[in-house]
Amino acid sequence: MVHHRIRRFNTADTYPEQRLANDLAQAVVAEGTVYLRGQIGQDLETRESVGVGDVEAQAEKAMANIAMLLEESGSALDEITKITIYLTDIRFRESVYKVMGRWLKGVHYVSTGLVVSALARPEWLVEIDATAVIPASRRAEAAGIRHAKAAERGELL
Repeated sequence: MVHHRIRRFNTADTYPEQRLANDLAQAVVAEGTVYLRGQIGQDLETRESVGVGDVEAQAEKAMANIAMLLEESGSALDEITKITIYLTDIRFRESVYKVMGRWLKGVHYVSTGLVVSALARPEWLVEIDATAVIPASRRAEAAGIRHAKAAERGELL
């Protein structure tokens, strides 16, 4: 089985204040399934937090990241099958789900919503984890997209 690991990074770069050095990826594509790392209000290019104190802005950025990562994987928002939403406060549910509803209109995915005491950084209020598929008829095309997008970023898959 071939795995493509997209946007590889080390946690030492993302969490310099924490003594971590784990090798991760923002997305992994395996046998037509796209597994995304939980997305938060963070710019994936600069690693800067976005929308500090604003859960709606963080949800918008998380969804924009999801859309971008799915495109880079050769998938799309309408191919999402499962989403897990982590909120640090139940009062954020309505705002976050409205943002998701705009991005995912007509996509009938399954979801799980959880309220947690904290996320990896105190300024992060919401994290959205998604899984999508790539139909068998598009897998070769999707692999070409992954390689082209990785080359644009100067990465190898």
